[in-house]
Amino acid sequence: MNEIKTKIATQLLQIKAIQLSPQKPFTWASGRKSPIYCDNRLSLSHPEIRNLIRNAFAEQCTALPGVNMIAGVATAGIPMASILADQLELPLVYVRSKAKGHGRQNKIEGDLSLQNSKAMVIEDLISTGGSSLEAVEALKETGIEVLGVMAIFTYGFEESYEAFRKAACPLYTLTDFDTLLEQAQKSSYISSEEVTLLNEWRKDPIAWDRNLKE
Repeated sequence: MNEIKTKIATQLLQIKAIQLSPQKPFTWASGRKSPIYCDNRLSLSHPEIRNLIRNAFAEQCTALPGVNMIAGVATAGIPMASILADQLELPLVYVRSKAKGHGRQNKIEGDLSLQNSKAMVIEDLISTGGSSLEAVEALKETGIEVLGVMAIFTYGFEESYEAFRKAACPLYTLTDFDTLLEQAQKSSYISSEEVTLLNEWRKDPIAWDRNLKE
């Protein structure tokens, strides 16, 4: 698994799905400054890493007894969940961030009448974990048993791990922040000083952003 973590982290950097810029931080949609930007949807355009991610997800799913449904989290989790469900020949549903305002006003799309459904939830990225756990609760409310959440990458915020512990929901990620920094430094993408800056951000991103503005 460590080999897969390293390979996925390296390829995400190569295709610029994850970019690091501690000296010139990115601005997130929230307005917060960040030295890292992640858009794992870019992996969908690159068959080699797309298949690597799909196969890694599939291996983990088959190693966990009982998974008989795949649930994608809208929107970025849906494409990978779709190709994973196809490979495993399992039913697929997906969870919206909020119910539609028309038609049947569904929050979850797919056949929810399937008996004894045990779902693995697929995400592209774990930040605070909030959207993933909202999807988990929505699935549970329909009677679907959720066996865990799988994501391509996690920033590794302590608040996210605490949220999953509190929800008693297992979290599995294919690669992570520490592996990414290790590979980025090995390839001379970032310096040791920049590794320190990135670790400071991960420890307390709000304080890191505030210090930039002072």
